[in-house]
Amino acid sequence: MKPTVVIALGGNAILQRGEVLSAQNQYKNIAQVAEVVAGLVKNYRVVIVHGNGPQVGLLALQGALDQQTPAYPLDILVAETQGMLGYMIAQSLGQKENIPQVVSLLTRIEVEADDPAFQQPSKFIGPVYLPDQQHEPKLRYGWTMKADGQYFRRVVASPKPRKVVELASIKCLLDSDHIVVCAGGGGMPVVASQQGYCGVEAVIDKDLSAALLAEELHAEYLMILTDADAVYQDWGTPQARALRHVTPDVLRPFAAPDGAMGPKAEAVIAFVEQTGGTAFIGALADAEAILRREKGTCITPETSAVL
Repeated sequence: MKPTVVIALGGNAILQRGEVLSAQNQYKNIAQVAEVVAGLVKNYRVVIVHGNGPQVGLLALQGALDQQTPAYPLDILVAETQGMLGYMIAQSLGQKENIPQVVSLLTRIEVEADDPAFQQPSKFIGPVYLPDQQHEPKLRYGWTMKADGQYFRRVVASPKPRKVVELASIKCLLDSDHIVVCAGGGGMPVVASQQGYCGVEAVIDKDLSAALLAEELHAEYLMILTDADAVYQDWGTPQARALRHVTPDVLRPFAAPDGAMGPKAEAVIAFVEQTGGTAFIGALADAEAILRREKGTCITPETSAVL
């Protein structure tokens, strides 16, 4: 049986920062995703998890602007983005030759109702605002705003993922040699209750959900694809250098919650430590070379890792 790779696509894989959030722009970027996945399916069973920060934020903004209709909660908006982006990824992959059936599966992710994240919003969603514009959405919609580089963006609760509700279905699809697009936007956040699962107002980090999914699928590989070609020591300085092969202990300082690499480092560390598998962080265009360990950053449990 072919090894399984869970691919977590950063938001930049679907929409470049500053681009208009149009269907045309998203299809243009997803075409590169399809090209990469088409090169992997001969040798791997592929699961795709994608981000949705710009898309879910736009839907929330559109809902807030409609004075006649109460705004939809975030769990429903996450479901909408899963359907939209899953459809677009499946459409683009379907245009490639010799591609297995692609299935996009709406996926719920269980979280804990008492997760501290509900009191400490941290997940960026939606458009960016200039510093002098940040007060308008705060006053108009009651949103929490935080600095994102030189801009400001809305932040929402991002609880830790605990269980993939549709795991059995995902396994069946993989066993039938399907490409599976699932847990998009981190999955719809739900909590268990006596009446069943209830949706909650949050957006789960897609890298952490991808790591949990990879662990529960017993996947051999977790690959987080982003706009950086590797993890860099001393990033932004003349001494910057790419880390090519590291252990979780070496990567742990990068898992700071306030750093851009934080959730990605946390996700790969959790996967490697829990499973003994191999994880990668790198650029979308380098995916095949990353799996050959020629590019990107490779994270393994061996104590003799070479930097």
